Amino acid sequence: MPISINQATLTDLEILFAMMRHMQLDDPWEEPFDEATVRANLAELLQNPLYGVTYIVREVTTPIGYLVICFDYSLEYRGKGAWIDELFVEAGHRGKGIGTQLLDQAERASREHLAKVLHLEVNHGNPAIDLYRRRGFSDHHRYLMSKPLDGKGSVNS
Repeated sequence: MPISINQATLTDLEILFAMMRHMQLDDPWEEPFDEATVRANLAELLQNPLYGVTYIVREVTTPIGYLVICFDYSLEYRGKGAWIDELFVEAGHRGKGIGTQLLDQAERASREHLAKVLHLEVNHGNPAIDLYRRRGFSDHHRYLMSKPLDGKGSVNS
């Protein structure tokens, strides 16, 4: 069946949120998945293109995946950067090239938004690491370190 990849809107929030729950079962975040916070932040992202863009993948009308790209700015990486913050394909649709199509979409969208570099982070042991390496993403010789600034607990606590 043919798939479509289209930019998501606020009307897609609940569909995206349901797939985000599925992703948490497969490859959970380091941070707790607080549903109220995630829903509010997703709504903010869908309404503010300065933060990033979100795409939804459908097979005919059935949602089967999504992609979230967020933006930052870095002197080291030559200015505006893009992050693949989320890339998810439902289990029954994996291995069909959809992840590759989403990576292509991430590159196109990042260039359209004038990003100079595209980053992603992936959990150790995630089978998608091989796909990312084949697509030109490279490992860093650095650790990703984070510190929460909102007083709601520590990262990885």
